[in-house]
Amino acid sequence: MRLAHTMLRVRDLEASLAFYCGFLGLREVRRGTIGEEATLVFLTDDQGAYHLELTFNHDGRDYQRGDQFGHLAFHTDDLEAVVREVEARGWWYRRSKPETRSSYIFVRDPDGYEVEILEKVGI
Repeated sequence: MRLAHTMLRVRDLEASLAFYCGFLGLREVRRGTIGEEATLVFLTDDQGAYHLELTFNHDGRDYQRGDQFGHLAFHTDDLEAVVREVEARGWWYRRSKPETRSSYIFVRDPDGYEVEILEKVGI
């Protein structure tokens, strides 16, 4: 078996698409609805290898982020360029400590989920 996708419930679909597509570089590959209930948008990376499902429920309910969810992680070749963009947008982020073996930040998406962006080094 292999992972099909990760699903996140989002409060504002357009703001979430701006974050995941406009900032993180994912692209929309499929969109559908479940009747009048919800809109599902599936995103992928350049290789089509990773799928993220954003689910926007139309009933206006609010959500509590579950403490069982950890985070999504993305690689970048230039972490400093990402940090500059995050700072220019005024978003909250947290950097890795200098003593850690890897270089990364956590940035919050429009719903408050923390997304890890780590500098890609030999995998």
